[in-house]
Amino acid sequence: MRGSIKSYRKVSLDSEIAVASPHRIIQMMFDGALLRLAQSRYAIENNDLASKGIFINKAIGIINGLNGSLNMDVQDSVASNLSDLYDFMLRRVSEANMNNDVAAIDDVTSILRTIKEGWDAIPKDMHHMTSEAS
Repeated sequence: MRGSIKSYRKVSLDSEIAVASPHRIIQMMFDGALLRLAQSRYAIENNDLASKGIFINKAIGIINGLNGSLNMDVQDSVASNLSDLYDFMLRRVSEANMNNDVAAIDDVTSILRTIKEGWDAIPKDMHHMTSEAS
């Protein structure tokens, strides 16, 4: 039963990604990172070290993906500042992993939520704009 649910979720996610705008994909990445951080926190609290490692690695992968999605060619400080924040979050998640530190997970969760709120506030008519658009 559990395998069937996982397979359904994967097909559902793959289907959503196939038709999603770039804006929506980033939203999904934020959601995924926040979910994995919550799961990591729960695993730490329950001394489930195997699950902690799995979920932290998934969170790190997503945060790296968010960092990699930044357009560093744009001549403003937004992408650079976000990259610095993502680097900080990666360090804090690594600290959480090494020290079983839920406070570090909470720090990263708070920062990600703030960035996600800003991303979610972008008006729908701007979701398909590129950095070249004026």
